[in-house]
Amino acid sequence: MKAKTPNAIDAYVGERVRLRRKLLGMSQVSLSESLGITFQQLQKYEKGVNRIGASRLQRIAEVLGVPIGFFFDEETSQAAGLRLSADTDEVAHFIASKEGLALTRAFIAIEDPNIRRKLLALARSLGSTHSGADDYERWDHAAETRG
Repeated sequence: MKAKTPNAIDAYVGERVRLRRKLLGMSQVSLSESLGITFQQLQKYEKGVNRIGASRLQRIAEVLGVPIGFFFDEETSQAAGLRLSADTDEVAHFIASKEGLALTRAFIAIEDPNIRRKLLALARSLGSTHSGADDYERWDHAAETRG
């Protein structure tokens, strides 16, 4: 018997649920408890193995603080200010990863701006691209003005 392949739309919706959950720093257990389901069921939703019903998707949107359109298309999400560009989406996916969250939290914990600059220089020297200087300068300025 052949295993059922997830529908592309179900997989996309599940991916968006996972992305938003991780951006909020919410665990699968926490979200599943809020929804009254098992974390295994949430895993199946996130993988697109199981289809999310309309009422359940409405509840997920409420818990995650997004409009339902966030789970379907870029235009709706962009209109709601939740998705800005391909670069933003790439950054959001990285930050939602385990390593991205850990690296971001560790970097934010560095209070000395000189150390942050040195760490950024090191990361650039190790990476294949040297873009993003303007983004860092804007972030650094915002961090300094916050205190």
